[in-house]
Amino acid sequence: MKDDLDTALAHLTAARNVVVLTGAGVSAESGIPTFREALTGLWARYRPEELASPEAFQENPQRVWDWYAWRRQLCLDVAPNAAHHAITALQDLVPELVLISQNVDGLHQRAGSANVLELHGSIHRIRCFACDRPGGDWPDPVGEVPVCRCGGLMRPTIVWFGELLPADVLAQAEQAALGADVMLSVGTSSLVYPAADLPYTAKRQGAFLIEVNPQPTPLSPIADVCLQGLAGTWLPRIVEALSARREA
Repeated sequence: MKDDLDTALAHLTAARNVVVLTGAGVSAESGIPTFREALTGLWARYRPEELASPEAFQENPQRVWDWYAWRRQLCLDVAPNAAHHAITALQDLVPELVLISQNVDGLHQRAGSANVLELHGSIHRIRCFACDRPGGDWPDPVGEVPVCRCGGLMRPTIVWFGELLPADVLAQAEQAALGADVMLSVGTSSLVYPAADLPYTAKRQGAFLIEVNPQPTPLSPIADVCLQGLAGTWLPRIVEALSARREA
């Protein structure tokens, strides 16, 4: 592993454009359950499509609203972990860093990361289901589903089953992958597309690909370095070593 770490550090030291892609594994280290893991207790009787699709919202908007209100509170009740803070610190150690996340919990921003490309949206913002008007933050108290001034109901700004990723965010992510010197894939299963294709895009353009994950994924065979373990263990080590190299 030391040789792998040294190789990763050498490429990060030389890189001008670094891209970091994060997935659910990073949030899990803060105690946030994955979508399917959260289907417990009162929610165990529902299928995912009954809580996270346009059709589900049309059928029972209050049920969907309550589900996301509960999940949002789970996110607010935890803190960013060492991996989140290390990515924020990494922004100051490389000339250019683009952070792309499949997570909707806002923990990267709470750790200090700016301009996060949120591929799957944010659980902390709402918009109108009818006219798509941004609605800002959730109401306090949460209560019943809020109504837009157009008369439509407000919904979480989350990508649901059957919906496309936000085109502008995806385009920025793809552009970043095309220009990456080094790309880190951190805590993602590499199974959910189109996000899973971004490391392949970077690799085809000549980027050095680093994977950080406790288990091998479909991406592992093409990664230049696989650091097997938790993001909260490996990323602080990378930042500490990279910082020491910058100061030397």
